Amino acid sequence: MRVLVKAEIRSQKSLADLTGTLDELGIERSLVQKLDSDFPSNADMLLVLGGDRDVLQSIHQMKDRSIPILGVNATDEKSFLTEASLRDLRQSLRRIKQAEYTVEEAPLLNMIVDGKELPQAANELAVFPYKSATLVEYLLSVDNDVLWRDESDGLIISTPIGSTAYSMSAGGPIVLPKAGVFTVISVNSLDVTRRPIIISQESKIQITEITSRYECEVIIDGIYRSRVSHNVVASKSPDSALIVRLPEVSSAVDRMARKVRLSQDLLKMPPSAKLILKTLEYEGSLSQKDLAARTMLPDRTTRLAISILLTRGLIQRKQLLGDTRQKIYTVV
Repeated sequence: MRVLVKAEIRSQKSLADLTGTLDELGIERSLVQKLDSDFPSNADMLLVLGGDRDVLQSIHQMKDRSIPILGVNATDEKSFLTEASLRDLRQSLRRIKQAEYTVEEAPLLNMIVDGKELPQAANELAVFPYKSATLVEYLLSVDNDVLWRDESDGLIISTPIGSTAYSMSAGGPIVLPKAGVFTVISVNSLDVTRRPIIISQESKIQITEITSRYECEVIIDGIYRSRVSHNVVASKSPDSALIVRLPEVSSAVDRMARKVRLSQDLLKMPPSAKLILKTLEYEGSLSQKDLAARTMLPDRTTRLAISILLTRGLIQRKQLLGDTRQKIYTVV
């Protein structure tokens, strides 16, 4: 068995633990920094050391080259796209070596923005004005049939695995991984009767006649941003993201139930706490200083938001493995 190992800079101190375990188990490995055209074609699996954001970035970089991805959290916790942690890594890798795992085929969204092809979305694509608290008007069509003309804060098109991420916090439905549908959610529409809609994955979604007081942008998985002037065309990619799942970790229903409990708690929290939690979900474990830098919140507001999340049991304070002096925060 041969695996590729990809680690972000902030996870380098944990890389030695991961590679040491692979060597101990006799699993052949190669380190990669970017999944470009040079990446080896004979690898059986990609191990991504980091958080959910790192897994999503790897999916973007792989483009049409699909091999199973095992997310390994750099702390001793797991997240929604990381199936193993450093604490249980040896046991997880033994199971993988013995083929005791499944591979979830997660559909991806292809998109063309103003005639330009953008990276594929694994969670969702969103269209929002560049300046927050600003309305955008657009026309939504599916397979060339107009569904609605709307004026709202923005629009989200979500895949099944993304249905428990941004779209759920905006009022979208939870979708099981094998349902074969995408969801479209208008965020805070001026039309109070506007509801999320379910669309076949075989359909082509068109967003046209986009107008706003400020420039608008397409946001892919909360990571990649691109300005949009006229139209967005989205459709299912012929490729899928292949996510390694370990049966003993959690089922899709378990992960969704956890997300539902999380959304109920989110309704009772201030916007700063929601922003900190969303940042940790996308970025992985971060220090207080990193959280303040990423969210651009004042230090005092960041400390208060962290305190609220700790009190509610939604995040944990951890010591970074390999550097016990540094405290980091991670989603429970």
